[in-house]
Amino acid sequence: MNTNKFMRSVRLRESACQGCINCIKYCPTQAIRVHNGKAHIIDKFCIDCGRCIRYCPHHAKVAVYDPLSVINNFKYTVALPAPSLYAQYNNLTNVDIVLNALLKLGFDDVYEVSAAAELVSEASREYIKEHAEEAPFISSACPSVVRLIRVKFPSLISRLLPIKAPVEVAAELARAKAMKKTGLKPEEIGIIFISPCPSKVSYARAPLGIEKSNIDNVVAIKDVYPLLLPHMKHDDSQLLPLSNSGRIGIGWSNAGGEVGGLLVDNYLAADGIVNILRVLEELEDEKLHGLTFVELNACNGGCVGGTLTVENAYIATTKTKRLVKYQPVSRNHLEDNPELGNIYWADNVEYEPVFRLGNTFKESLQMMGEVEKLTARFPGLDCGSCGAPTCQTLAEDIVRGDATPNDCIYVLRSNIADLSEKIRHLMQPKGSGNPSASSKETLSGEDQALLKQYIQELTGELASFGVPEHLRPHGEPEGKHTGNEVNRS
Repeated sequence: MNTNKFMRSVRLRESACQGCINCIKYCPTQAIRVHNGKAHIIDKFCIDCGRCIRYCPHHAKVAVYDPLSVINNFKYTVALPAPSLYAQYNNLTNVDIVLNALLKLGFDDVYEVSAAAELVSEASREYIKEHAEEAPFISSACPSVVRLIRVKFPSLISRLLPIKAPVEVAAELARAKAMKKTGLKPEEIGIIFISPCPSKVSYARAPLGIEKSNIDNVVAIKDVYPLLLPHMKHDDSQLLPLSNSGRIGIGWSNAGGEVGGLLVDNYLAADGIVNILRVLEELEDEKLHGLTFVELNACNGGCVGGTLTVENAYIATTKTKRLVKYQPVSRNHLEDNPELGNIYWADNVEYEPVFRLGNTFKESLQMMGEVEKLTARFPGLDCGSCGAPTCQTLAEDIVRGDATPNDCIYVLRSNIADLSEKIRHLMQPKGSGNPSASSKETLSGEDQALLKQYIQELTGELASFGVPEHLRPHGEPEGKHTGNEVNRS
């Protein structure tokens, strides 16, 4: 098995985690559990959407990416700025200002991801035209969406547009250009992507659709943003003409930007992971008809809403629209880039049944029956007190062997009350309706064994409930007992 199959870039800082269960409510794939006062992220369920980063009030969820110092690891480095980088700055009228600042920051060259996006748009138009009978197609540019479909919507995998993401196309072209320019070996050239989100960090290390990415390292927009500010000058006469992308490419940073470059009328563009789940469910149920293309962005507003950006997503959207207003439609074409290899996926994306309960259909069916019985036993409040997001999720965890019914506080409370009543009834003097009667009566050997069992069970229940040891019942039943002794225990 590929050890990188379920790689994720969203991590937990245990020292900051307060076990507040906010994250489990916001995770779209129910990938987080809270036990012993700390959150835990399940690798195979996580799609790196970064939603928990945004909603964690204690900043315990963080994205892991590379520091900018990685540029020192190569003889020649090329920056791949995401088009969403431009939308972080106020009053930006010329993309060359940002690109020249990247050179001053230490990069040897730049290659715009927006330029590659225009090539992907052109390839997408051709593919959709040639395979019109297979519509609707789903965008494959957002790694979180592709991963979500891979683990949760297997029937939609064939709908994914089998074309490399713009960042991958940019990396391939940037490396080819640098090798031709410098004569260096591929491993001596560093291709550094400046990313708006954690999912693209994971993509660079474990891509889907291709065997290995041309991206060497990924740094965050929020780290690069303040470092570029001192180098950004507005004197156009001193700027090198580095920009080579138009309205279509830069527009990819906004929700709806990809469909804007496809020139199709029957499309659906959705952003925000909750909205995406709804769209995918309706596509799976064949409730949406007459569509040619479906663009899905996990972040609200598109890539400008990524968790590694600094600007408000909706303000950034407006900035992008203002920036591209007077740009040419497109400045890049496939015929002008002969060094580009195959723009299509080399490998198929395969279904990963991570949510399946059993190894076989029969086993899964049996386990689902157990899940239904357990779910009916729970209160159905989906309160999260057990550390799982819903009662059904807890039931699934129990069936998998990752939890117990007592993790539900309501079941535990009921068990404690039941055991206490059994002990009270056993200790009640025979023939007396008063459990607190002071008369003594010797318990039989059978009753003593039963009482010992009940006390041990109650001790275990109280321990799982978090009751301190000195407040739990201790000792073994011996000789004569009264109702008063039971009350004290």
